[in-house]
Amino acid sequence: MNKLLLIPLSLCLLLTDCRKSENSTSAMSLLRESTNKPVVSNAQSKDKIVEYEKPAPLTDRPEQILKRKGYTTSYNMETRNPNWVAWHLTKAHTYGNSRRQEEMFTEDQEVSPRATNNDYYTSRYDRGHMCPAADNKWDATAMKESFLFTNICPQSHNLNKYEWNNLEIKCREWARKYGAIDIVCGPLYDSPTLTRTIGRNRVWIPDGFFKVVMCRSKQQPKAIGFLFRNDGKKVSLESVVRTVDEIESITGIDFYPALDDDVENVIEAEADLSDW
Repeated sequence: MNKLLLIPLSLCLLLTDCRKSENSTSAMSLLRESTNKPVVSNAQSKDKIVEYEKPAPLTDRPEQILKRKGYTTSYNMETRNPNWVAWHLTKAHTYGNSRRQEEMFTEDQEVSPRATNNDYYTSRYDRGHMCPAADNKWDATAMKESFLFTNICPQSHNLNKYEWNNLEIKCREWARKYGAIDIVCGPLYDSPTLTRTIGRNRVWIPDGFFKVVMCRSKQQPKAIGFLFRNDGKKVSLESVVRTVDEIESITGIDFYPALDDDVENVIEAEADLSDW
């Protein structure tokens, strides 16, 4: 594995928030100044739907792309966790009658090595969804697949129950407000080499988690990122806001590559929670 030297999360969380500069041009201004330039790439055709939520392919770490009904996951056989999970959340997908059962977590037979339920027993970590079950109530298969361990990471109970869950709820509110949003999230590690694991299969314990959200509305295109420590300490949502550019620098992942470059450059450099 070609190791990626990431910025330590502890250092990143201390960086001054530089989400907007005085000279930055807003996404709306850019769209008004452009001459008939679309918000999104013209790569989309009648016979092909561009999956704008999917990051660019990774070349610096193991990656196995798995397409599910409700999301796409990039699985890392070394960490036994996803590199990222991405999905297009529509207003319609925030409703539905499919419900989670008491015990639905399932090991993913398409990958090896892989995490199992036994890895989490007595680990003191929750089986934390990346694409949440509540975003998959619209379909029974989508709900079931959200419990595959290729969509799960070891997560602090308090983070899973409070801040992470609160952001998931907020994302569903935004999907209803704007009609649809594109989401990518995943784990972060302070070191590119193995440090802490759980279970017999040595599932890596993330030191943090990221989430980036994009609204592709032609009237108000925008994006925002979030960065959490996996320690269960209470934080405000405002304190963990980051630009998508910052999240890209930390993760080494190129988000939303299918966007028109001019629009991508602007919306990824700005992050203002009050705009959402």
